[in-house]
Amino acid sequence: MKDRSGGREMQVQTVAVIGAGIMGRGIAQVSAMGGFRTILNDVSADLLEKAKGRIRADLQKGVEIGKVSAETMNATLERLSLETDPERAGAKADLVIEAIPERIELKLDLFGRLDKVCPAHTVLASNTSALSITEMAGATKRPDRFIGMHFFNPVHKMKLIEIIRGLETNDDTLTIVKTVSQKMGKETVEVKESPGFVTSRINALIGNEAFYMLQEGVAGARDIDKALKLGLNHPMGPFEMVDLVGLDTRLSILQFLHSTLGEKYRPCPLLVKYVKAGRLGKKVGKGVYEYTE
Repeated sequence: MKDRSGGREMQVQTVAVIGAGIMGRGIAQVSAMGGFRTILNDVSADLLEKAKGRIRADLQKGVEIGKVSAETMNATLERLSLETDPERAGAKADLVIEAIPERIELKLDLFGRLDKVCPAHTVLASNTSALSITEMAGATKRPDRFIGMHFFNPVHKMKLIEIIRGLETNDDTLTIVKTVSQKMGKETVEVKESPGFVTSRINALIGNEAFYMLQEGVAGARDIDKALKLGLNHPMGPFEMVDLVGLDTRLSILQFLHSTLGEKYRPCPLLVKYVKAGRLGKKVGKGVYEYTE
């Protein structure tokens, strides 16, 4: 792996994760567990402290059930730092992973800013589940060092990362990201850029069809979930999944796929209604199902 800025082999030592929501904090956790100095960024110091608290709680649970050693937990937390300025975080990183909301204008603005402050060798990556890697890379002057890293929720349990090359992503960048993914304990698949990639494209269809069946009264939500888990061997039902991911996130993905791939991805009116009602999933305590702490 040659760093174009100096001709030497580029080793990732510091990872900056931009966005401390469910996905961002999970990415930061596996990054720090993988041995990388990890900077978790968000605009709110309070949100960052809560995110670190959730990471600590997840690690502690791992210790209690024998999946994580106390030494690993302490070392992971030691490698994790918090930063409220994304540009300060990016300026110290060899790899930046963006995990902000799925709005292309926000991502384009962020990457344009990061490109100006990150070292020349820094690889920029997006955790987007559907949006164009090439379009985001176009907001920078390093499209060859731009790539997609699509993690899955919950990040510390799910083994897969979809790696998506943009039009100009080079082989060195792909190799760097595969190596980092392995150190994070993940397996990878390489996907050509296409709306929704592999998993989001299929999962959006399943989840949307489940909402149409619920809307039509074919079966109740719990029975639809049970049918897919026991009949098709899915680990989670489609409504359990959408409550975990967020109904607003799923709707934005469907809207994007509908605009790019056509009518079969038109969002179910019932899903739209749930989002308008503020039923966004577990993160707010109510989605298809209701939740208590």
